[in-house]
Amino acid sequence: MTSHPPLHLASSSPRRRAILKALGLKFSVKAVVVDEYRLADEAPAQMALRLAAAKAVAAEIEPSHFVIGADTIVVLDSDVLGKPRDRDDAVTMLTSLSGRRHCVMTGVALRGPAGVQTALSTTDVHFREISRDEALAYWHSGEPRDKAGAYAIQGLGGAFVEAIHGSYSGVVGLPVYETAQLLKRAGIDLLMKQSNDG
Repeated sequence: MTSHPPLHLASSSPRRRAILKALGLKFSVKAVVVDEYRLADEAPAQMALRLAAAKAVAAEIEPSHFVIGADTIVVLDSDVLGKPRDRDDAVTMLTSLSGRRHCVMTGVALRGPAGVQTALSTTDVHFREISRDEALAYWHSGEPRDKAGAYAIQGLGGAFVEAIHGSYSGVVGLPVYETAQLLKRAGIDLLMKQSNDG
């Protein structure tokens, strides 16, 4: 396989790093800070894609390099649930999700020499009933503090998830299918890479 330009991840998320490592990719981390707000009349899907692209663009790297940016949002009805401000905000989010279906959207962007390409992962998540005491206990675990929707499916929060329809890795924070497709279109084929590396 022809070597490709260096790859960077515009995120300090350990979950996203773990997913890229599991795919056998070599990359460096270029953490960025982007204001994660919703524009007036902006659809949730547009928000996730816009923020993913903004993160990829915000990374200060050579134009010839590749950068992956991602943004995950939790959508209940038409409301976007971000990271909780405090304990009460987290408990309110969790009890609003209790016994209901919500949508997790992760936008992923690949910035490279040819510009920025984006893709969207959409997953339906069904929560079991959650009592207020459970929500409080979960908050005190520390896990919800920096998570959209105040939960992490790959951790203790997974105990609340009755079923999902869609991408598990997308809910974690970096959808493998969409990321692999973006890389493939840019000339980085993960399966061929594994074959050649072997």
